[in-house]
Parts: sequence; structure tokens; C-alpha cells
Amino acid sequence: MKKFKNIVIGLIIVILGILLLLRSLGVIDNFNIFFKGWWTLFIIIPAIVGLITDQDKSGNLIALVIGVLLLLGVRDIIDFDLMWKLLVPIILIIIGLSIIFKDLFKTNVKNEMKEIDMKDSQNYTSTFSAQNFKVANEEFKGCDMNAIFGGIDLDLRNAKFKNDTKIKMCCVFGGIDLFLPEDINVKIVSTSIFGGIDDKRKNISEDSKHTIYIEAICIFGGVDIK
Repeated sequence: MKKFKNIVIGLIIVILGILLLLRSLGVIDNFNIFFKGWWTLFIIIPAIVGLITDQDKSGNLIALVIGVLLLLGVRDIIDFDLMWKLLVPIILIIIGLSIIFKDLFKTNVKNEMKEIDMKDSQNYTSTFSAQNFKVANEEFKGCDMNAIFGGIDLDLRNAKFKNDTKIKMCCVFGGIDLFLPEDINVKIVSTSIFGGIDDKRKNISEDSKHTIYIEAICIFGGVDIK
């Protein structure tokens, strides 16, 4: 998925370069990258790419709505007062629909999560600080992670896994880096608003013995799995 995202971004840049080249050669005359409201493309284009590539699309959809409304406002197509009146109800509708459809399409994963025993799980919290935790040579039995205006690094590469486990995460203006062995499968259910989860592991084994279920809320925050 990451490679596909890079391809999409690369294609957009190539197309932009071709258009500028054709303009320089006089083939086209009306193309101008610095049109009125051009800066909104820095919101719109990443949002469109995220809608194509990211698993949780609600945050990207909200960003796209904000970008399009700003563009329409800057170009005097809609009044800015009307734009602000539309923005909040549209965002609430998107969030509500994302919650509804997330529950509908990920029922199997959520049901699997319910079977995971969390009674011996650990709790890791970081508020306005950075915390580093490591589990090595002992069984990992799941955890709750909360990064509020802070960051958490959790290293599980040398932990022991005897059963499937679950991690609950909450990132609000914060970030979590989760380091996992390559032979661990990951299943994710997330609600993200201007944030998200990215599995950056390059050599994931196809013969995964155990699964870590991740249930995450990311609001202006993100989780990197490494």
C-alpha cells in the first residue's frame, strides 16, 4: 500500500511537471499553477491520495471537504460565512457515517477482538512527555496506550507471544511507535481524524503464528508500526 501511495504522489508530480513543460514550450497557454487559491491544493491533493490508499478514510474525507470549501471561498464561489456554517455539520455527518460503516464492515475483526482476554494487560501513558517501554524475554499479554500531547515507543521485538493479543491505543496530538517482530500478524480497527496508522514493516512474514489486534483512536495523532 505504501508503494502504491508513492506511485500516486509520483504520478501527480509528473503530470504537474508535464503541464508546466508544455506551457514553457507554448503548447498550452492557459495553465497557471499559481491560480487564485492554489495553496488549497496542499490540503486537497494529500486528502485525495489518502482516500485512495489509507484504510481509515474519514480524516482524509474531512480534509478534502475543508480544502474544497476553502478553495470555493477564496475564489468567491461561495461566501465565507456560508462556508463556516456548512463546515461543522458536514464534518459531523462524515464522522457519524464513518462510525456507522466502520462497525458494519469490520464486524468480524471486532468480534475476534472480543475474544481476547485483557485482564493481565499493561497500561502505558504519556502526557506532555516522551516515554520508552520495552518488553523482552517475557510474555506480552496486551496493553492500553495513551499518548496525549506526548509520544510513546513500545518495543515488542524480543517479547514472547503465546496467544493472540490486543492493544488499545489513543493518540490525541501525540504519536506512538510500535516495534513488532516480523512474524506477527496485525489487524486494525481505527477511528482517525487528521491522523492514522501506518504499518511500515518491510519484511512481514507470511507464516504469522499470532495476531495482534489494534483498536485505535487517532485525533491529530498517528501510530507507526515498525
